[in-house]
Amino acid sequence: MTTMTTPATRSRGPVRSGRAALDAAVRLSAGSALWLALLLVTYWWVADGGLRAGFAGGAALTSLGQLTGLVASVLLLVQVILMARIPLLEKAFGQDDLARRHRIVGFTSFNLMIAHIVLITIGYAAGDLAASPVTFWNLTVDYPGMLLALAGTVSLVMVVVTSIRMARRRLRYESWHLLHLYAYLGVGLALPHQLWTGTQFVSSPGRTVFWWTAWAVAAAAILVWRVAMPTYRSLRHELRITSVVREVDGVVSVYVTGRDLEALRVEAGQFFTWRFLAGPGWSRAHPYSLSAAPDGRSLRITVKELGDGSRDVARLRPGTRVMVEGPHGRLSARARTRRGIALIGAGVGITPLRALAEGLEYGPGEAVLVHRHGDEPLFGRELAVLGAERGLRVIDLPGSRDRAGNAPEALLHHVPDLAHRDVYVCGPEEWAERVRRTALAAGLPARHLHIESFGW
Repeated sequence: MTTMTTPATRSRGPVRSGRAALDAAVRLSAGSALWLALLLVTYWWVADGGLRAGFAGGAALTSLGQLTGLVASVLLLVQVILMARIPLLEKAFGQDDLARRHRIVGFTSFNLMIAHIVLITIGYAAGDLAASPVTFWNLTVDYPGMLLALAGTVSLVMVVVTSIRMARRRLRYESWHLLHLYAYLGVGLALPHQLWTGTQFVSSPGRTVFWWTAWAVAAAAILVWRVAMPTYRSLRHELRITSVVREVDGVVSVYVTGRDLEALRVEAGQFFTWRFLAGPGWSRAHPYSLSAAPDGRSLRITVKELGDGSRDVARLRPGTRVMVEGPHGRLSARARTRRGIALIGAGVGITPLRALAEGLEYGPGEAVLVHRHGDEPLFGRELAVLGAERGLRVIDLPGSRDRAGNAPEALLHHVPDLAHRDVYVCGPEEWAERVRRTALAAGLPARHLHIESFGW
């Protein structure tokens, strides 16, 4: 059983107004920047006579195709930035919210990109559908950068198809993650086409500066926060596994130590993306939450065997080098604004909540933890210690998640004052959604609900 943190290392109660104000300002600024960018490219399209093309004929289709291409280009770059792991955005939105926005922006940009291709092709064919295939071929082979753009489009089609919920369920996480990286290739291959044949991109100094700046920001965000910073932190802190401990059947905890871990600035409830340098497959990254509050000396994650990568974790040996990307997530003290808290988890989703139960500051009766689990509870002894030492109220719900009393809809029976607490939720995506609907229906304001689900 892990050693509990001392009061001095715990988070200091509800989030300060300064942090909340900063997060709100970042959310407002990010949204404003997006809309301003969309309005700016639309203004340039209008200034170039976009509306003068009328509403019929090939010229109108070509003009509308130009507009959809411009908006799609902006959204493609936004899509990249949303998942670049930029700390300022992570802290303001949280990973689940960023992932949701990334999905919406991604599908929207893809649909607009397809509309751009179709409209431009039919427009150049003067509205003749029969001539459109030949026109498409001529555009592809005769215009500079079009072959690269076509290859990029194919890459994005592959990413979008594998991102559909039904397809995701049939793929291993490792396979989906590898395929998803082709999104960067697709976006990158579109750049030559835009610069060589897109007059809307380079026809004035202002436009040239705007587009080059947008591309540079997106590229820099990826290189800095997805490549350079994870490499630097991993080398600086020299992370290594010290032990792998079985918790319950099919679940192990991994203890990691390193140099100057306090400088990681990780909070209880957050997660890292982990790479274990233990032979083949080391390049595949896996997101795992801390299952114990960080104490500056070691980190602990707890992993359930759900796929090839998680099964390999149980076979890791002490001394194995570790690379991390993070910390990530808003499921932490940063999101807290009330004294009363409710921690609600299902299965291995208890891991970040176990860390929060140790790391947050609260008095007797102020914190309740609801754990829906199988026959054998995870961290049973540790949670009992937290209950005895700190007054954490633990509600165990063994058996099926839909069993009477265990279903999310029965939460108010166990926590009747749910609407007056900050509520932290972690578990399978569909289950977490049911908890969300139940909590909101009970009167809990959305700003006091903090969710991290297993969906990817």
